[in-house]
Amino acid sequence: MCITIFTILLIIAIYPYVLYPILGLILVFIKRIFVKKTPLLNTELPEITLLITAYNEEQFVEDKIKNTLQLEYPSDKLNVVWVTDGSTDNTPQIVKKYPQFKLMHSSERNGKVHAMQRAVVEVTTSIIVFCDANTQLENDSLIHIANQFSDNSVGAVSGEKRVCSDLKDTAAPAGEGLYWKYESLIKQIDSNLYTAVGAAGELFAIRKELYEPVPNDTILDDFLITLKIAGKGYRIAYEPKAAASEYGSANVTEEMKRKIRIAAGSFQVLSRNPWLFNVFKNPILVFQFVSHKFMRWIVTPLLMVLLLPMNIVLLWYNSHNLFLWIVLILQILFYLLSYTGYLIQGKSIRNKVLFVPYYFFMANLAQFKGLLRFFKGNTSVKWDRSERIIKS
Repeated sequence: MCITIFTILLIIAIYPYVLYPILGLILVFIKRIFVKKTPLLNTELPEITLLITAYNEEQFVEDKIKNTLQLEYPSDKLNVVWVTDGSTDNTPQIVKKYPQFKLMHSSERNGKVHAMQRAVVEVTTSIIVFCDANTQLENDSLIHIANQFSDNSVGAVSGEKRVCSDLKDTAAPAGEGLYWKYESLIKQIDSNLYTAVGAAGELFAIRKELYEPVPNDTILDDFLITLKIAGKGYRIAYEPKAAASEYGSANVTEEMKRKIRIAAGSFQVLSRNPWLFNVFKNPILVFQFVSHKFMRWIVTPLLMVLLLPMNIVLLWYNSHNLFLWIVLILQILFYLLSYTGYLIQGKSIRNKVLFVPYYFFMANLAQFKGLLRFFKGNTSVKWDRSERIIKS
């Protein structure tokens, strides 16, 4: 009986990372057999607003402006708004040099959410595209995003986040880059099945009429804004051709800081949005949210703590059980590889897969630290971004 319980817990632990993607692919395959996909209509491109939030982004802003001016979208249908609230460097002054952009600046630093929401009120277009100041967009990204809105069931669109990586890299950018390639695959599966589960702030878009303000102290604003739209019965489409690229965290310390903040934000989302578990309102969305997010945030980290000691205790009483020995060896191997990744975290290596166990361990550890931060109420509304690699 105890071995059966252990086996079930093991399956639950790996479900969100291994079994759910496989199940999702199977369900998508079945869906395509019975439901014919409707092609996107080639309608006239709508007028849109590109909303860029920036806090002390002086080192990135010129490149971002150059990238924005190169975007392939009709100039008479593209409005660009920069919000630089609280910036104390030259970010506002640099943006001000370009009269084709609307600059919104306040000397008060009230946080990213406050800045976003005061800008949204000023937007007059039906589509708003949100983007970070340190990301570079593919030239045709806005066209691909706009085309998704020709489907009336789509209320939001998530672009693809790409982490720039060199041939050789250290643990932080290598792990983050591999993670986002994997995460992009899951987002595509989610979108094909029904809806993507939230969006990353690097690049996402919404129908303005569906926008619902979130509290100013919201940590995962991009995730919650889009998820609330899905909660209204609209889909979040995932568009991999709309890509936003940025360099990874400068080091593991900076990446851990980012992960802990995201973890604290995930518990904030759970505590304030019980509707995410209302299976009677939207059962498919709940299934996707629990499988893709909730189990990663809480279930798997807890089981990682329990499975190793359980495994050892069970082997103490069942020393000839081959299954228990195999699982124990795999767990020990995982922790050894994680420790190896820790030892070489600052070295640039070609085989980046060596960093995967360490990054996975670090991400789950961040959930516990994020939970502690959430309980302490340490959820500052002000921008506190992690330092990124800067390429000259």
